[in-house]
Amino acid sequence: MSVVQEIEKRRTFGIISHPDAGKTTLTEKLLLFGGAIQVAGAVKSNKIKKAATSDFMEIEKQRGISVATSVMTFEYRDKLINILDTPGHKDFAEDTYRTLTAVDSVIMVVDSVKGVEAQTRRLMEVCAMRKTPVIVFINKLDREGRDPFDLLDEIEKELKIRVRPLTFPINRGSLFKGVYNIHKKYLNLFRPSTQKIADEVLQITDLNDPALDKQVGERDAAQLREDAEMVEAVYDTFDINEYLKGNLAPVFFGSAVNNFGVQELLDTFVEIAPVPRGRETDKRFVEPNENKMTGFIFKIHANLDPKHRDRIAFLRIVSGKFERHKYFHHVRLQKDFRFSTPVTFMAQSKNIVDEAFPGDVVGLYDTGNFKIGDVLTEGEDFNIRGIPSFSPEIFKELINTDPMKSKQLEKGISQLTDEGVAQLFTQQPGNRKFVGTVGELQFEVIQYRLQHEYSANCRFQPISMTRACWLRSDNKQKLDEFIRFKQTSIVQDKDGHTVYLAPSDWFLKMERENNPEIEFHFNSEFKTEVTE
Repeated sequence: MSVVQEIEKRRTFGIISHPDAGKTTLTEKLLLFGGAIQVAGAVKSNKIKKAATSDFMEIEKQRGISVATSVMTFEYRDKLINILDTPGHKDFAEDTYRTLTAVDSVIMVVDSVKGVEAQTRRLMEVCAMRKTPVIVFINKLDREGRDPFDLLDEIEKELKIRVRPLTFPINRGSLFKGVYNIHKKYLNLFRPSTQKIADEVLQITDLNDPALDKQVGERDAAQLREDAEMVEAVYDTFDINEYLKGNLAPVFFGSAVNNFGVQELLDTFVEIAPVPRGRETDKRFVEPNENKMTGFIFKIHANLDPKHRDRIAFLRIVSGKFERHKYFHHVRLQKDFRFSTPVTFMAQSKNIVDEAFPGDVVGLYDTGNFKIGDVLTEGEDFNIRGIPSFSPEIFKELINTDPMKSKQLEKGISQLTDEGVAQLFTQQPGNRKFVGTVGELQFEVIQYRLQHEYSANCRFQPISMTRACWLRSDNKQKLDEFIRFKQTSIVQDKDGHTVYLAPSDWFLKMERENNPEIEFHFNSEFKTEVTE
């Protein structure tokens, strides 16, 4: 099969939502329909002991939330589908924002009870900025949620995107009877089942068919006819080109926990979702059908398998063909590397792969050569644009509570901060360690993982710092003077760059005014800065 045929076969997308909207549950059910798993596991359930496939870290299983992006690949209807399930919690938004650089489209999950929530808005802003095609799945129809038309109006208003329902629910909550597929003209009747696939589908090409009244009752049949008429009158006809431009979002209704409405979503997704797209670099635009391989690292994960202490760099293939044992050029290090055991994923399960194509996500075993944003090519030098870099907002000092495990703590905090969800700073003399994040929950996760993955015990002590500023100046004398006078606020990042930790925004403003010859940057790359 040629590279072009391989590209046409692939669909790479991310699933995003506000926490607890059912995103990880939907991921699980897509895998079930795709045949990648045989029994779906509930994210939070005492009855079903199997944890969700995409929540593979122990803390995720305990808390019932995703704290890291996971990658899953399966085949469905002759398409190779790569799902990137992302954290919903705002404290882990960095991981989600970076993952959005690696996908070609997204499925956004909206809770039918709560509607559009804060994190949904922020994520949609990133999608809109990138013109990423969006499909909306309105979840939890088996609960007493809001009116479907009210939800559609809210999505258009809050997320600033036109919508077009392709399915529509028959009632909701305890009276929920199923969904009518407006796009394909059939009725899917609801039977609650958390682990099996619903298979009762009734072909009704004409809503005036008396069979509809027989199946759902005269009252609900009449309401469905009225709703379908309203959809056709109020909303634009579905235009695939408008969807691919990121201007129109097709909407599906269902109940992910009950596997309902998911197949309609998946069937339409493989039909309309974009094939792998190219990426903009600082030199030129890279097309996916180019002969030479290009890829970039968008995520690093330590201890994907805690038993083997492995560190995996996630590489999104942009163009050409990635091949096992072949040398590729590491642009930042200006070195060539080859990879003997590249892998594809089913969450933490890995399979060695001999070749990969645009749209694929490949795991590379890493001994410390990669950073987020690194690019692999076949000789050309450029960097991928648009990979966000974040400025920490919360700072705490790492206190070692078990001096006998100092080496484990040093190794653990170094590897975990390589993942990009926190930044590590060191102050001399004294070798004091400070960790900066954008959310409180990250400290809890880091502490938990240090204890359970590295057998290192620690605590985090708050410090009165609010911003990290990377310093640069053409006047070395001025810079040295500033560092000497502000010694108690000066630290080094992991790459040895000098960083000023500002006690407050007012202090930072004063220092910038008093030191015009020094540049204060909010990230180490001095490039795309995200300060939300």
